[in-house]
Amino acid sequence: MKKLVNLAQGAVAAGAFLLSFGVMAAPGHGADHGGGHGASQPAAIGKPGNPAKVSRTIAVDMTDAMRFTPDKIDVKAGETIRFKVTNSGKIRHEMVLGTPADLDGHYQMMLKDPGMRHEEPNSVSLEAGKTGDIVWTFDKAGSVAFGCLEPGHYPAGMKGAVSVK
Repeated sequence: MKKLVNLAQGAVAAGAFLLSFGVMAAPGHGADHGGGHGASQPAAIGKPGNPAKVSRTIAVDMTDAMRFTPDKIDVKAGETIRFKVTNSGKIRHEMVLGTPADLDGHYQMMLKDPGMRHEEPNSVSLEAGKTGDIVWTFDKAGSVAFGCLEPGHYPAGMKGAVSVK
């Protein structure tokens, strides 16, 4: 009986191991999850900007108090903004632009795979003390959300909004 139990446990472990390769190979589920943030959003929130055509630079600070400063940003439709994002905290933070629905959905994915890292034009993921840029063109009026999707940060209030007039 003990051999049968060990055999069953081994089969389950082998199946889980093999299944993990299928999940890792699936589009959007690798270490940086490919088209995760940017794939569905550009039309709704704007598009990656040309660094040579930046209208202005806005400094954004991220802290371990789970806040962005500023958390409300006003821009004009058609402006290309360089967000100069600084992580002044002691833990990893990120700034991701998106619709509220996209950010909520992606946060749920981050809970399942907290090791995901973002290399999309609408996001920057920074270790403590680091600075990075997002260059984005806001091409139509409306509201664009942003947030830190690291597990626990977004529901703790690490979010903000860009008002495009």
